[in-house]
Amino acid sequence: MKEAQMTIPDLFTCPISLDLFTDPVTLCTGQTYDRSSIEKWLAAGNLTCPVTMQKLHDLSFVPNHNLRHLIEQWRQMGHQFDPDCLTTIDPLVSLKHNLESPEATLQDKLQTLENIRVLTEETPSSNSFLLRIGFLPLLLQLLFEKVDPEFSQEYVRFVALGLSCVLRLLPFGELECLNMLKEESMLESFVVLFEHGTAMIKQSLCHLVGEISSSSETRELCAMIGKHQRFLHRIVSLIQQNSETSDAGIKAISALCCLESNRENLVRQGLINGLITYILNSERKERSLAATAMARLEQLLRIERAKEALINNPHGVKAVVNMVFRVSDHEGSESAVNSLMMVCHESLQAREKAIAAGVLTQLLLLLQSQCSGRTKTKAMTLLKLLRSKWAEEK
Repeated sequence: MKEAQMTIPDLFTCPISLDLFTDPVTLCTGQTYDRSSIEKWLAAGNLTCPVTMQKLHDLSFVPNHNLRHLIEQWRQMGHQFDPDCLTTIDPLVSLKHNLESPEATLQDKLQTLENIRVLTEETPSSNSFLLRIGFLPLLLQLLFEKVDPEFSQEYVRFVALGLSCVLRLLPFGELECLNMLKEESMLESFVVLFEHGTAMIKQSLCHLVGEISSSSETRELCAMIGKHQRFLHRIVSLIQQNSETSDAGIKAISALCCLESNRENLVRQGLINGLITYILNSERKERSLAATAMARLEQLLRIERAKEALINNPHGVKAVVNMVFRVSDHEGSESAVNSLMMVCHESLQAREKAIAAGVLTQLLLLLQSQCSGRTKTKAMTLLKLLRSKWAEEK
């Protein structure tokens, strides 16, 4: 059916040209325009969003593939197009307008987010519709454009709920919109929220770091976060607090370690001591991510500074020895054996500390356990290394 014979839904029209979208793109404010229209607007020297009149701190825009796909469906199907689809979107558009309205108070926005949370829980399909109308970049803009220095109770609730919505939407959308955090002021807001936010906010930001680190589209942002000394200092401190939040910190650190430059920066910020403290604290827990922490420690020991930090820590070698054999499980055993191989091969001090910590008994218990054949082979190799070095020293 010809487009001229159909009534074009408002959602499918560009706010500037009032024509059907041909190439919809979304600004950092969450507003969607036709590419040619917004390019002309910006080329004319305008530095604001045409609809909201907000100043644009980031002039880039992201293709709105979800909306484009919806328009293609509408064009192809004509009157067969499911009207319930637009019926579902319309109330979401209304909620989005409530969030972006300059007249809306923080309480209004908090209530809007609560309505969206309930809606997405009751109707999971609404998540994809929220993405189609540019809700994710709008929410990121609201969360990170400016931090309330007072950290009022209402503001804290808004941030916590907003981050929850972001994390709920990310699996359904494109991670490219997270790149708005590369803007200096927004990255600073991210760090301030991590420094002063509640445990729930810190956990959500840790999960967000995991999402950022998982995609090649946000690799540059991952590197920027990995260079931010205040953030690295805070997250290393976080994993030493012996709380549920420290587990989220371990996951975020593991994600950041996907880049070699991040690993080196984390070691400079004292991550080795942080991981040792986390591993020691985990001995008093029924469940923990000690095996994950041990795997990261093994990975980092390829850096000379990391080896020195482990050996010089009064509890470092002992913490690794304790991970060689645990009655509860064998997760982390192979990483622990590998780590001891790396530090004991050339360091007499490391070998002495390992033997004093009972490494020989731990290795013998591991060899008698139900661990994998590969782990047993590595345990035998470490035993032979310690014996041969001991013989040489005698």
